[in-house]
Formats: sequence, structure tokens, C-alpha cells
Amino acid sequence: MARDTTFSTGSSNPSLVRRLLDGSPNAWRDLVELYGPLVDRWCRAAGVPHDSVAEIAQETFLAAFRSMHRFNPAQPGATFRGWLWSVARNRIRDHFRHRRPDAAAGGSTAAEKLEKLADTTPDEEPSEARDIARLTQRAMRRVEPEYEPRTWQVFLDAVVLGHPTHVVAERYALSLAAVRQIKSRVLRRLRQELGDA
Repeated sequence: MARDTTFSTGSSNPSLVRRLLDGSPNAWRDLVELYGPLVDRWCRAAGVPHDSVAEIAQETFLAAFRSMHRFNPAQPGATFRGWLWSVARNRIRDHFRHRRPDAAAGGSTAAEKLEKLADTTPDEEPSEARDIARLTQRAMRRVEPEYEPRTWQVFLDAVVLGHPTHVVAERYALSLAAVRQIKSRVLRRLRQELGDA
């Protein structure tokens, strides 16, 4: 079996979080492009009215900007998505608390309903598998151009399609170690893109 020594393993880009902290020019655009649809989904799932979703999303990203230094990806179990959910959850709760009508506008019954909405926003991230899959797809589209087509296909076969390493190695005339290296490097790059590394 011939060994491919020409495959590309992508560039050594810093993580999304590092780029955000460093004030990199496109970092915030990248953050909103990757996570904007997910934050919108969280708002809708929490019952935020359609006309307020964009405002809450904007407040979420502003609050994230102000507290980015608090996110620690080295903390066990920490994910950027989970941290961003906690920021969004607080903005959603604030939204419902601030929309509490006064007694003349809606009475105590309306105020109680809004308070319940704020209090029932779940602590656990409400993302469904398809939401996470879409986020991952957006990240994959962003990093794919960093790799040679053959390298990317090896990654897709081994990770996305779940073919056994030995089958992928044979198909592409690679060593088992080369396939593992491709998987590892591309997965690490995806974690960086998502802010988890």
C-alpha cells in the first residue's frame, strides 16, 4: 500500500475564541455567521416573539463580546456553544422580565405569565440534533477550502460516513496512521472553528 505524503492538513488557524479575544478583523462576522442561526432558534424555542428575535440575538452577541474573557475552553466539559447558550438564556430571561406590563396595561395576570416565561427558560441548551448538525455543517463549509479535495474526502469517508479506518486507508492507498492523522487534524480544526479549542 503506497503512502500519501502530499495530503494537506489545513492551515494552523487560531480558534474562534482566540480570534475574538485578539480582535481579529473577521472574527465577529464569523461568530454571527456560525452561531446566528442557532441563537435565533434558541430565541424561538423560548417563546420570544418573532419581532424581538433579532434584537435578542444582537444583545446576545454584544453580551458575549463583553464577557468573552470568561469562557475557558480548557475547563472540563466546556463548549463554546454551551457558554453562548448561557449568555443567550440570560438575555432571553431579561427580555421577558423587561417586557412585564404594568398593572394598567395588562394587569397582574399578564405580569405573572411573562414572569413564568422568564423562569421557564431551560438551563440546559435547547438545541436539537438537527440544530447541532447544521452548525457543524456551517463550520465544515468554512474549513473545507483549507484542505486538498482528497484529504477532505478521506475525512468525510472516515468521520462523516463512519467507514472503518482500514477501509478508508485501503481505498485511498494510505497508511492507517495517515488516515488517523487526517481525522485528528480536521476534527481539531473544526473544534477551533467552533470555538472549542
